[in-house]
Amino acid sequence: MRKKICYIAFLFVSVSFSQSTFESFLKPSDSLNPSRRNAVVIAESSLAGLTLIGLDRLWYADYPRSKFHTLNDNNEWLQMDKLGHVFTSYQLGRVGANVLNWSGVRKKDQLIYGSTLGFTFLTAVEVMDGFSEEWGFSWGDMIANAAGTGLYVGQELLWQEQRIVLKYSFHQTKYAAQRPDKLGDGFFEEFLKDYNGQTYWLSANVHSFFKDSNFPKWLNVAIGYGGYGMLSGENETVNNSMISQNRIRQFYLSLDVDLSRIKTNSRFLRTIFDVFNVIKVPFPALEFTDKNDIKLHGIYF
Repeated sequence: MRKKICYIAFLFVSVSFSQSTFESFLKPSDSLNPSRRNAVVIAESSLAGLTLIGLDRLWYADYPRSKFHTLNDNNEWLQMDKLGHVFTSYQLGRVGANVLNWSGVRKKDQLIYGSTLGFTFLTAVEVMDGFSEEWGFSWGDMIANAAGTGLYVGQELLWQEQRIVLKYSFHQTKYAAQRPDKLGDGFFEEFLKDYNGQTYWLSANVHSFFKDSNFPKWLNVAIGYGGYGMLSGENETVNNSMISQNRIRQFYLSLDVDLSRIKTNSRFLRTIFDVFNVIKVPFPALEFTDKNDIKLHGIYF
């Protein structure tokens, strides 16, 4: 949840900043613009620092400190938390590279200093986990962070574009009401904490793979993964009784829209489309489970 809060903070700043600027100001610089670059570095460093301080004061301060230690949580939450790390690292890296592109920074430096923003920031959070008795430094989380950064960098090196993007969708479930302390109390908390209602998507742009085809340039095919029936990370005892859980892995096949590929002459709209392109557009979807069930959703979100 903490990682998602960090990403949402970055996202909110991006939207607010875009709304307060002019079209010409949003145009990426053709060459290095030192004032823009310096502003980006200062803004990102300040925001990251304030976020880490806020986490330390508002989150970690409520739990005992400890010596640095590791934690193996790879079997928890049907790996939904690990996909959250992949998603957050990818999206923060995408934002980092984009703002450096806006500053006119050369492509190589965008990848070195921009696309690694998510991995660097989440590593700092992971180290803080390592000094908290409640959690611990997780190598599984670190691998997931690296995977998210690698997905962005790899595509830029291979194709010079993001043909496959990571997206997110959410719907409320009955499970949060059963364990609001773990899964959230109210829509906003559930959006961040209830893994039962979350789906992570690999959304692939069809036209980018078939340049000479007549497929709409904005049309994507999306493969999703989710989990259901989870009241805790693993089977655990609460109030001296074992929580009954029927965990189900869910796989989805659906269509999607790549908002960043919709044609518009407005740079403001392009920025808005790019920001909200993290959300999977609702479409009909086929669901497959590890219990051999198949279900058709008229609209899935």
